[in-house]
Amino acid sequence: MSTAGFNSQNGTGTGQTYANGPSQNPVALQQLPGVSYGMTHQPTYNPMQAKVPPPPGPGLYPSAPYQPVPPVSSYQPGPPLTSYPPSPGQPLLPRPPMSGPPSHTPPQSASPSPGPRMPPAQATPPPPAVSSSSYYPNPQQPMAPAWQYNTAPPPMGPPTSISTPPRGPVANHVNPAASLAEPLPPSSAAYSSTPPPRMSQSVTQPPGPGMPPTSMLGYTQPGTAPPPMNPMIPNTYQSGRPAYGPPPTGPPPIGPPPTMRPTPPPTGPPVANATPPPPKGDGAVAGNGPQASNSYNHVDNKMAGLTQPGPPGRHLGHYPSLPPGYQNTSAPHAASSMHPALQAATQPYTQAPQPYQQPPGGPGPAQLSPSLAAMSLQSSTPEALRVVNLLQERNLLPPTPIPAPTPCLPQDLQKINCHPEVFRSTLTSIPQTQSLLNKAKMPLGLLLHPFKDLSQLPVVTSSTIVRCRSCRTYINPFVSFLDQRRWKCNLCYRVNDVPEEFMYNPVSRSYGEPHKRPEVQNATIEFIAPSEYMLRPPQPAVYLFVLDVSHNAVETGYLNVFCESLLENINALRGDSRTKVGFITFDSTIHFYNLQEGLSQPQMLIVSDIEDIFLPTPDSLLVNLNECKELVQDLLKSLPSLFEKTMETQSALGSALQAAFKLLSPTGGRMSVFQTQLPNLGVGALQSREDPNQRASAKDIQHLSPATDFYKKLALDCSGQQVAVDLFLLSAQYCDLASLGCISRYSAGSVYYYPSYHHQHNPAQVERFQKDLKRYLTRKIGFEAVMRIRCTKGLSIHTFHGNFFVRSTDLLSLPNVNPDAGFAVQMSIEENLDDMQVVSFQAALLYTSSKGERRIRVHTLCLPVVNSLSDVFSGADVQAITGLLACMAVDRSVTASLSDARDAMTNAAIDSLTSYRQSVLTIQQPGLLAPACLRLFPLFILALLKQKAFRTGTSTRLDERVFAMCQLKYQPLAYAMLMIHPALYRVDDLTDEGALNINERTIPQPRVLQLSVEKLGREGAFLMDAGTVMYLWIGRNCHPNFLTQVLGVPSYAAVPDNLYMLPELDTAESQRTRAFVGWLRDQKPFFPSLHVIRDESQLKANFMQNMIEDRTASALSYYEFLLHLQQQISK
Repeated sequence: MSTAGFNSQNGTGTGQTYANGPSQNPVALQQLPGVSYGMTHQPTYNPMQAKVPPPPGPGLYPSAPYQPVPPVSSYQPGPPLTSYPPSPGQPLLPRPPMSGPPSHTPPQSASPSPGPRMPPAQATPPPPAVSSSSYYPNPQQPMAPAWQYNTAPPPMGPPTSISTPPRGPVANHVNPAASLAEPLPPSSAAYSSTPPPRMSQSVTQPPGPGMPPTSMLGYTQPGTAPPPMNPMIPNTYQSGRPAYGPPPTGPPPIGPPPTMRPTPPPTGPPVANATPPPPKGDGAVAGNGPQASNSYNHVDNKMAGLTQPGPPGRHLGHYPSLPPGYQNTSAPHAASSMHPALQAATQPYTQAPQPYQQPPGGPGPAQLSPSLAAMSLQSSTPEALRVVNLLQERNLLPPTPIPAPTPCLPQDLQKINCHPEVFRSTLTSIPQTQSLLNKAKMPLGLLLHPFKDLSQLPVVTSSTIVRCRSCRTYINPFVSFLDQRRWKCNLCYRVNDVPEEFMYNPVSRSYGEPHKRPEVQNATIEFIAPSEYMLRPPQPAVYLFVLDVSHNAVETGYLNVFCESLLENINALRGDSRTKVGFITFDSTIHFYNLQEGLSQPQMLIVSDIEDIFLPTPDSLLVNLNECKELVQDLLKSLPSLFEKTMETQSALGSALQAAFKLLSPTGGRMSVFQTQLPNLGVGALQSREDPNQRASAKDIQHLSPATDFYKKLALDCSGQQVAVDLFLLSAQYCDLASLGCISRYSAGSVYYYPSYHHQHNPAQVERFQKDLKRYLTRKIGFEAVMRIRCTKGLSIHTFHGNFFVRSTDLLSLPNVNPDAGFAVQMSIEENLDDMQVVSFQAALLYTSSKGERRIRVHTLCLPVVNSLSDVFSGADVQAITGLLACMAVDRSVTASLSDARDAMTNAAIDSLTSYRQSVLTIQQPGLLAPACLRLFPLFILALLKQKAFRTGTSTRLDERVFAMCQLKYQPLAYAMLMIHPALYRVDDLTDEGALNINERTIPQPRVLQLSVEKLGREGAFLMDAGTVMYLWIGRNCHPNFLTQVLGVPSYAAVPDNLYMLPELDTAESQRTRAFVGWLRDQKPFFPSLHVIRDESQLKANFMQNMIEDRTASALSYYEFLLHLQQQISK
């Protein structure tokens, strides 16, 4: 990639290289010609097309009325399906094509092979990455006129045949940048036990850790490879038990995903006459690695050679099944004590593999069992495709949380597939071509929760980490063994040798059964990495706390809570004997604390020159926690009193951050920043941009983008030195979170926001801050991490969502990774998947544990490929689609406008239901028809339109709106869905019927109710779980028994106005209610505050705004919204 391309990706907007510390790897930055794989680029579906007339009612889209013009589509009308399979000859309802259909030339195979070909490994690097990691477009780049769902920009450069060997530094037929820091085996022979040559550190390398193997977190997309040949073995691996075997010595490199063609992030509503936007170069798109220039690229390059021909494929319409002997595997156990929707949130799934025998030379992946024909989705109408008339069926919401759909795979494959809470696709059936995907009008993407807390995780220490020599995919359950000595990659189809060390199974202690090893039995696994995965010794855990001590901060009282919480949890901080801590406080000056061993008390050092910040005693400001614990404790006890009488009102946050960056640069680590006001002094000073009179404006919302690039540039510097910044914002005034949030967004940090925080006036926020802080201080943490997602050849990843920085085209740099962070990616289909029955995705995360171990966590997901539109629809995951659209809409709001994003979301519902009606339904009937799997799609879209991030016409503070947008981009799907569509329960009549029993506690399971006032009763009490907050609404005529037994008050009038916790009463009703509320809280990594409200409460309006199905002064009711959709679809 050119230097300018890299710069614009990082959002500097200049043509000069912006170095985050050391300069970038010259190889990684080289621009290589794009290659087309023998097929013309297929235009993408634009989900957000402007439609014309305004909706009925009070204006759901006050800022940009719909233009009811026939939606433009990027596909040619095709024959409708008659009984779900396509029937030739029936014309579709006319819809003007957006562009001519692309021609699909089959990709050429690397070399002739008998029988139908399988796609060869990719032979060229992807074009420069598009920035999807940032909200903010490069000012010099034209705005994308419409959302392009599923395709990346056309490849650049002349088409090259796949059989052409890679030129220059391209290694392993992948983008060279992608192979950063991945060691390669020393010779072309299967991994030898000798470690690969070590790279010497070059001057341009940042002090950060070396780039770990990139495939670590890369989810490989389910390959066209046949189902995995290796069912799971009957051993479960607990994270607590010792890893298997001696530490690995072989240096398997991590390589980039097969092909990643970045495309501009979808950002706004469709625009009339939209044309596909050019590739954008603002915040990088994918990069998981530290910006170290000393990578293993040149080592990887030596191994680049012609890819081996793929296995013969079959043109069959059914999914492959495993050969005999691969069929008895047991499914992962789901935690029965949780809501299905959140099961993995607290308890990871466990997989209980069953032993099986694979005969050497057994059937290969392409050999399908004839009995599989019965699996075709077309044999009968599945429940997912049952036709639902949304205007007639009122009670669509299921009484329990919605589980993720199960991919239509052979049972033996599905049993060992990755758990949906960790890895989930918007479509569980992958369309065979981009044109089929465009016709479905649904986004294709993945949602990941890669570092999630898992109660059982197989951990392997092996002498060899086995990876594909071509695409660097980690061996996984979905590869196939041709015999005991050879295995075929499920992403690029290269045949690899099985290393000698891999023949021994450490679990069964047997030899000659490589298909029974833990790596081939578990879709989620963690490796303890050998030294080849390190470019420097693993860093220690380093924690630096940067605290606002201005008058405003002291008034809030947060400092007491922080110091008490850290004192209480100081022994629970994650780390080892090398752990370091440090403290900086600031107002109009910067205060450092010398905690060197030997001092009788902490020593404060004040630097008043904030324009040219320096470290007064660099060696004694970060100290070993074990050696200096008493001094640290003394400082925490005295800090609140040090500043209690301060009258200093200014805040030099920018200078404090610069000082903290200087302090952490040599090692990397975590910076925790606590801020209570708008920074108003020195670098990074900001001015208030919020007009309180415009909070309820029906027009477009201004100032959603940052006011300065200071915080983003500093974040990029931090990322280059392996420093992540977490921001705690505790304020009653506007703080410009749109600008301040960049410091966390691009450094892979987190943002915590406590509006109106005050230690006396807002006790609910204080409790929430205390609980969040405890979780934050004690949760697991990974340092100097990189993540890469790989997918089967023919698929391409083009846009990323979450908090990170993209180092190279597809490598996400995560200076810190935490178990509460979610990510999303958008994908397109670059080559027809004709010969494939399944595809695979693999996410690999390489990180340093708090104990100083280099580890690789790998997740692999396998999904079927289908060739009919009805099968694509039947595999739609409505929650995942909603979550991905929310991420896309946030980007659109910032780069285009809020009204564009709102229109785009509505058009997404209109387009998908129109496609279903025109191309899947065989009998046209009146009404608004949807397949059962998408019956909740319009409801979820309406919920997004009324969500704090996107609503208009309702008073919303700018910081609260921006924080809601941050949450949608960063939260794992299970938590984000509650913020979009809260759950409502009636709790005044809880019983033990159907209750769960957890740890000898009985947890009632009331039904989930629709979000409408008609479901509320004056005689009842109702609990709403909105993710970060809970409301307990008490009806005016609530039964006295509930008031006395649960709330401890004699009557409705006696319920206090600011009640935020349930009293612990010794009654069955109180125990049931508290058990249920506690259970809901336990499933979340953050602490939702509880507000008990009555009709007279100030918070009643917040509660009622979540009644999504009801009409408000500025938004339609659910029924009116359905009528609006029907009107648009019938045009």
